[in-house]
Amino acid sequence: MQSVHIVSAYDEELKYLSKRIAAMGGHAERMVEQAVAALVNADPGLAQKVIRDDLVLDEGQREIDDKAIIIIAKRQPMATDLREIVGAIRISADLERVGDLGKNVAKRVVAVADGRQPNSLFRGLEALANLALTQLKEVLDVYASRSVEKIGFVRDRDDQIDAMYTSLFRELLTYMMEDPRNITPCTHLLFCAKNIERIGDHATNIAETIYYIVTGDQMPADRPKGDKTDKIILPATQPAKSVLSELMRISDSPPDRKLR
Repeated sequence: MQSVHIVSAYDEELKYLSKRIAAMGGHAERMVEQAVAALVNADPGLAQKVIRDDLVLDEGQREIDDKAIIIIAKRQPMATDLREIVGAIRISADLERVGDLGKNVAKRVVAVADGRQPNSLFRGLEALANLALTQLKEVLDVYASRSVEKIGFVRDRDDQIDAMYTSLFRELLTYMMEDPRNITPCTHLLFCAKNIERIGDHATNIAETIYYIVTGDQMPADRPKGDKTDKIILPATQPAKSVLSELMRISDSPPDRKLR
């Protein structure tokens, strides 16, 4: 819980940071939900809305940074108050990145819609997104309540996200190997899946920041990080070479040629 200060304006300044974080969190959640919905339903109009909405998070981060600097200069905070302010800066940066990841998914909607893939792949993406969004919602609830005893569960969920992403990665590679016509749309779906997996990483970062705000200690760094896609080896066949070539081509070119 935040302490109460003799100068009530100081309390209001700290509350402002918390409210802006909550607003950014809600906006980031909606962006990701709408980006995945646009991808699944091949809805370029909704994708455009997500891309435009990213400006809100960019502005939110700037406001928090500016306000935090003013508070530090004016109040010279110490201990819990200083951690609260620095934590708000770090959390807003993570939420801004979540918005960027949602926007990146939205930018690939048109490319994926050009070569519609089996519904099972979209169900896998939806399941991955639901898991990542659940983790983000839980961590934002912890930020509001400061219930640090729940942080361990939030951080452990990241392992589930990594496992699901690895499974989806294998499935997409299989489709690409079976039919060269699947290579381009499935490559875009691979990048979408990776963006969603990264949302879980940012939620984990936020959980660790909250723990530091409340306790003043860092969480143990023994959590295994990363998915297992680096263990997947493609055979040296022509389909595999085509898959790798397309991955390289798409990763080097912006996906927003039709959506800006």
